[in-house]
Amino acid sequence: MAESADKPGTGRHAKRISSILVTQPKPTNDVSPYFSIAEKYGIKVDFREFIDVQPVSYKDFRKDKINILEYTAVIFTSRNAVDHFFRICQEAKLEMPAEMKYFCISEQTANYLQKYIVLRKRKLFVGERTAADLFDVIKKHKGEKFLYPCSDIRKDDLPVFMRANNLKFSEAVIYRTVASDLSDLSDVKYDCIAFFSPSGISSLFINFPDFVQGGTRLAAFGPTTAKAVIDAGLILDIEAPHPNAPSMTGAIEAYIRLHGQTQSDKEAPKGAKTSA
Repeated sequence: MAESADKPGTGRHAKRISSILVTQPKPTNDVSPYFSIAEKYGIKVDFREFIDVQPVSYKDFRKDKINILEYTAVIFTSRNAVDHFFRICQEAKLEMPAEMKYFCISEQTANYLQKYIVLRKRKLFVGERTAADLFDVIKKHKGEKFLYPCSDIRKDDLPVFMRANNLKFSEAVIYRTVASDLSDLSDVKYDCIAFFSPSGISSLFINFPDFVQGGTRLAAFGPTTAKAVIDAGLILDIEAPHPNAPSMTGAIEAYIRLHGQTQSDKEAPKGAKTSA
């Protein structure tokens, strides 16, 4: 876990975390671990998307002259990619052949794929957690012709890997990522803000160019998000995943415990509920 030089429970870590802003959509069910944290520690948890995903129209997609059925494998690195890929297929009136192979960056993405297709184990290949894990899987299938559906803003690691290993692949930009309009938020005065992509950091400064971190603890998921926090001149207090906390909620709760906040500290209060 990345933290400043202050000792646990001192300096910037001394103030109790009583509010968290999660820069993602509010969970659609009541079993989210964020709700557990809110209940356990008496913390107000708000959810607000900092980035907006906009679809690339089928008309614009066609300009790239990509014939989906010419490929033998598709690489998915997010649920957004899954949604927009099958949206394009639907608009093109394409039915994916049974022999198509799917490579997913995580079990979560692979499970989400079931929304659109019946999964066959021999056609599904999954990385354990990171892009590097997925690369090891892809290396075993060098004979495939890969299609990589992605956003106009994406990490370089996958294309660099594919080219370095002389793999046949094409990128298909099927959605765009832009900063959300957060003008209705009066400020971002939270004890902790959780980010999940470099785009989220960009959106913060687009919407709040005079943002001053002060005592706000910043949490980042993934190394590129962590780097974006530091490159913006901000202090990174909580980094996920790490060996003892593979999730953002796990890392936040580990930080809360490390700095002496316990269940007995929670205030009964008005603001311990979660909101959108």
